[in-house]
Amino acid sequence: MVFSSIPFLCFFLPATFLLYYLIPGKRIKNIILILTSLLFYSVGEPKYILVMLGSIIANYIVGVLLGSSRINRKLVLLVGVAINVGVLVFFKYSGLGIALPVGISFYTFQAISYIVDVYRDSELSQKKFLNVVLYISFFPQLIAGPIIKYHDINEQIDSRDLSLDKVYSGVKRFIYGLSKKVLIANNMAIAVDLVFGKNISEVGIGAAWIAAFAYMFQIYFDFSGYSDMAIGLGEMFGFKFKENFNYPYSSNGIKDFWRRWHISLSTWFKEYVYFPLGGNRKGKLRTYVNKYIVFFLTGLWHGANITFVLWGLWHGTFSVLEEIKGFKRIFVEKKIIRKLYTWFVVMLGFVMFRAETVKDGISMIGQMFSINSFGISQSALFISCLTPLFIAALVMAFILSFPAFTYVRARALKNDSSARIFDAIEVLITLILLGICMISLASGSYNPFIYFRF
Repeated sequence: MVFSSIPFLCFFLPATFLLYYLIPGKRIKNIILILTSLLFYSVGEPKYILVMLGSIIANYIVGVLLGSSRINRKLVLLVGVAINVGVLVFFKYSGLGIALPVGISFYTFQAISYIVDVYRDSELSQKKFLNVVLYISFFPQLIAGPIIKYHDINEQIDSRDLSLDKVYSGVKRFIYGLSKKVLIANNMAIAVDLVFGKNISEVGIGAAWIAAFAYMFQIYFDFSGYSDMAIGLGEMFGFKFKENFNYPYSSNGIKDFWRRWHISLSTWFKEYVYFPLGGNRKGKLRTYVNKYIVFFLTGLWHGANITFVLWGLWHGTFSVLEEIKGFKRIFVEKKIIRKLYTWFVVMLGFVMFRAETVKDGISMIGQMFSINSFGISQSALFISCLTPLFIAALVMAFILSFPAFTYVRARALKNDSSARIFDAIEVLITLILLGICMISLASGSYNPFIYFRF
């Protein structure tokens, strides 16, 4: 089950919400969230719920052991990490043709976060088994993140505030995320899949650039849309999740991009890999090596395909280059160049990320810079991509990639009268967006689930 589906929006979410708020008691509410989360996962992955439950039980036991001072805690941690990584490697990288359990990359990283946090502070060891179950299985972040680190949420499991304001804020955030996914990402996906599905000889320079731009927007509005929905759902049930995206396409350089893109993943690698490796505390050469290790693992986390690894190393290379003063002075510090440089690097990286093979990725990038690909079939493909709906979604994607709305909202909230007007307009826009999304989903419009690849 996915958030952008009629069964979730019309049945699962309303039923879960009503049950949660009708039955009193925090402990009972947590049990409701556990049961509904397990139901949510089992609808699409009934057999793989056992894998997730096995992960939960194993990590709970490791956490209890780490809470004791009578054992070799370092050895227990290593065994715990090895179990988690082993399960992830088996399903994602063994090459046995086994179906990939949805969300395994996300909940495994959360499980590792739990045992590492307990190792660093034994006071965090959770004696209540159901609390660990809820932390790992909570349905808003289960399928597509964001990756919630245990030390950021452990206190909220037992103690959190529920209020009408939070519910309203959560619903609004969820609808915005749903709109980004359904109205922008899905429309970008039509053009992307059309072009990438063609033989490279049929793809001209125009269609190649359309696909590159469209995929940049598809993956951003898909990822950030799901994160918005997860954050909104969490807020509806009293949880506060950290932000996962912060207008990454307004970044000034690749280092800045990774401060804004998939923040929960980049900070996870920073806290649990980069810093333990020594970070930037052991000289420049060691810093560069540590960066490459992190970006290699970031690419590998997405899948065993070498295209993901090359994408990670591509970003790692530019992250290292930005440590060099001359490069930084030209490409990061000059206002005119830095935005174009960032978009160019990110776009080319995503072309390889989207490609099925390295050869396909290189061929598509080659077509982007080929001046000889102007045949009739290539022109027809280019024109077929430019539907009115695609153009409208493309324009909105570009506008919403920058914090223009945030700026307008901040200005409107400076005085009470304009704030009331803005709030009323915002409610109206939210309801309209929800209606359009529901109509689009009910009509059976194209609704790909990008996370099946991860």
